[in-house]
Amino acid sequence: MFLAHVKVRFVPPVDAAALERLLVHAWEASRAQWPTVPLPAELFVTHLAERLPEATPTSPLEPLLESLSLAELYLACACLHGVGAALRVFERNYLAKLPGLLRSPKYPDALIEDICQLTRMKILVPSPEGRPKIAEYTGRGALHSWVRVTATRIAIKLQSTEKPAPEEDADTLFSALPAPGVDPELDAIKRRHQADLREAMREAFSTLSPEDRHLLRLYFVDQLSTYELATLFRVSQPTISRWLKSTRETVYKETRRHLQARLGLSQREFQSFLALLDSQLELSISQLLGAEDAPPGPPEQG
Repeated sequence: MFLAHVKVRFVPPVDAAALERLLVHAWEASRAQWPTVPLPAELFVTHLAERLPEATPTSPLEPLLESLSLAELYLACACLHGVGAALRVFERNYLAKLPGLLRSPKYPDALIEDICQLTRMKILVPSPEGRPKIAEYTGRGALHSWVRVTATRIAIKLQSTEKPAPEEDADTLFSALPAPGVDPELDAIKRRHQADLREAMREAFSTLSPEDRHLLRLYFVDQLSTYELATLFRVSQPTISRWLKSTRETVYKETRRHLQARLGLSQREFQSFLALLDSQLELSISQLLGAEDAPPGPPEQG
């Protein structure tokens, strides 16, 4: 099994008995480090073979194995295969220590919580695109260091997309409104009232809570799917969809209300005005904030 999955084709004849003893010893020694974590030898040997460092066909195997953190590779393999005891050990020995490792003046507590949640999700939860990131751990270096590097990269990404002020949110979304179309009258209205519409959207976004703006930022800027957001916030996907839909409706209604006030139109005059603008405005906000446009995620379990 090892020879079938290893990338290096060792020069024959391979001493099968010696190789068997070496691999069995690696499995038993690794298992001894985590006595509560069961993992069949076949799964561990296959996992090990696929992550063996590059070598020449004549390289001795024992030094290659000694260069790896085999016990932590064993734990990572068990986590990848969803062994409950392994996930609990990983949580207790690695993820639970992340807040202390990340704590610094540049990371507020709320950001550290987000970083830890995203790290947990990225490392252990399969995504629609593929396997959990724990599959990428090769045993070259300590697992603690690998987890911390993963968390630090997530922190850098979150900090590079800091939540903007409401004015910046509104400007970003306004700039994404569809370009003028073929309706000359609608185009004229959009050009004439562009500043009013921009200010109305800015005022609408100022009514959102910081949590709602943060949710939109994760969804549109960081491009997290509803599945990933549900994992991050520890709620169901339908709940995330409801939150996004509610936020869309708030922005839409508030934009209309502020726009009417800015234009100084009566209700009847405003309705006539919206007859041309309303469908375009609703389409724009729906495209930007609509939960129905969320990237598809895997079905919920249970």
